[in-house]
Amino acid sequence: MIKSCVTISLVPSLAGGPWIYWDDLEISIPKAKAAGFDAVELFTASADAVTPDKLARLLDENGIELAAVGTGAGKALHGLHLVSTDSQIRRKAREFISSMIDFGARFGAPAIIGSMQGQLENGVDRGQALARLSEGLADLAEKADACGVNLILEPLNRYETDLINTLADGVTLIKSLKARNVSLLADLFHMNIEEQSIAKSILAAGRFIGHLHFVDSNRRPAGTGHIDLTKVAQALSEIGFDGYASAEALPWPDPDTAAAQTMSAFRKFLRKESSGLTPK
Repeated sequence: MIKSCVTISLVPSLAGGPWIYWDDLEISIPKAKAAGFDAVELFTASADAVTPDKLARLLDENGIELAAVGTGAGKALHGLHLVSTDSQIRRKAREFISSMIDFGARFGAPAIIGSMQGQLENGVDRGQALARLSEGLADLAEKADACGVNLILEPLNRYETDLINTLADGVTLIKSLKARNVSLLADLFHMNIEEQSIAKSILAAGRFIGHLHFVDSNRRPAGTGHIDLTKVAQALSEIGFDGYASAEALPWPDPDTAAAQTMSAFRKFLRKESSGLTPK
């Protein structure tokens, strides 16, 4: 059964980004539970930005899970990424992601590598960059495996990276690794830009998909754009996807309304058996 999830950002300097909740965890986690979500996905400035004991208490009190942790603050705040021409930046990028793996693993939650994959820099061709990305992912996958969690790679649209843009790109890269604990994040917003057919791409990637960003074409909550969510749901059902569908969406028109809209779309398209609704 697909589980519902909502994003929480704790990085005020990135206000305006695609996360539903922005308030302190004392406010956001109870709101997520009240809205009906099964889990939360956290985006924090660093691994020590949240006290683990406090997070554990809030998750337990609200009967909610930690689905995943984002690592993108390493890129957004510090300019770190895995394919930099500067070996020190690459090292620091791995250290940042490694610390996030440690943080998430305390709760059985995987780390997501999206923007931290980086992009081509002057003097580096695509082959060199992909080799560096593969090397970094291999090391980090080993780290994650030792912590008992998976690692999630997120293909991004061409305006955010020129490396892994499609699910097929991601599958090719993962197949080149010896690690067996790396999966893909299928983000419907990015896929709407890069994939010829979102549903067909999901079917082709199949078992490699481990996480879903449930969002619409305009990066607003699912059901407010033009993505055919009926076809998405059918494809996810065919591949037997049973991970988290996480709302990494703009809090439009406000966080509470965005959360409610997401849950309405989730129940309509992804958990029809519990809502009694069928897609129109």
